[in-house]
Amino acid sequence: MQHQSDSGSKNILDLISKEQPYLNPALRRGADYILENPNRAKSIPIHELAEECGVAESSVTRFVKVIGLKSYQDLKIAIAETLSARNVPETEVLIEEKFVFEGITRSDSEPTIVDKVMSRNIQTLLDTKQRLNFSQLSRAVDAIDHAQVLIFCCMGSSGLAAEEAVMRFTRAGKKCLLFRDQSIQLMTAAFVNKDDLVFGLSNSGRSAQVVECLNLAQSRGARTIAVTSYEDSPLVTFADIALFTATKSATKEYGLYRESMTSKMAQILVIDILYAIFASRHYDQTLQHLEETHLAAIRDTRKT
Repeated sequence: MQHQSDSGSKNILDLISKEQPYLNPALRRGADYILENPNRAKSIPIHELAEECGVAESSVTRFVKVIGLKSYQDLKIAIAETLSARNVPETEVLIEEKFVFEGITRSDSEPTIVDKVMSRNIQTLLDTKQRLNFSQLSRAVDAIDHAQVLIFCCMGSSGLAAEEAVMRFTRAGKKCLLFRDQSIQLMTAAFVNKDDLVFGLSNSGRSAQVVECLNLAQSRGARTIAVTSYEDSPLVTFADIALFTATKSATKEYGLYRESMTSKMAQILVIDILYAIFASRHYDQTLQHLEETHLAAIRDTRKT
């Protein structure tokens, strides 16, 4: 984990959001409460926060240390500074939340719709960046390095990120498999081995077939990677490595609601980051593979 000891030099809610998926259950309850109730968390004493979260005061103290602060008072100050920097009065929060969480309304003009869609997607990418853990990214790329075959399991719009992955990594010289039919995905997962790496892409982490694919793959000795927005989802249970995206902002009180339509943007970002790290590790080989695949499959499809 990357910690920041100076509470005033970093948005503390963004930091908590980034560390949240990697905390143990007791500490995560504290993170969840603060992200959902920052205005209350900044003013209540430690025993009250512990009681609200259903944990011991010692867990709250440990949470404070884990995120790199010296004391509970420093945490309250950091939350207050973050909320102040956002400059959104508490009286405005509910108004914005009711409006923004409705998404596109029937009275929105075309320019407003464009602004809302852009804002959702941009904020989703920024939030996902905050949730990514560098050590987990490195572990994922190590697993990609060592795998003989990359296998992608997905449903619905998550297939867009899977197709992006197949294109990127195939052009970088990795063998990839993606079957859109969920039955064939399950059959494939039943015959993997320790040399394979199986990705499960599901924003909710609860897509039954994708969860079962990772379950099967892990039981056969394959390494597994989950790409999801929910750290407590069943998909994570069967993942050796979990990479967390974001389809909602660091706090529910501030920021735009982004329905699952934007999840594909976050998933593609994760795939592109994995590819970029992998390609940078194998720069010359990747350039060679890119040239070879261009000559074999792309050049003749371009009109002159």
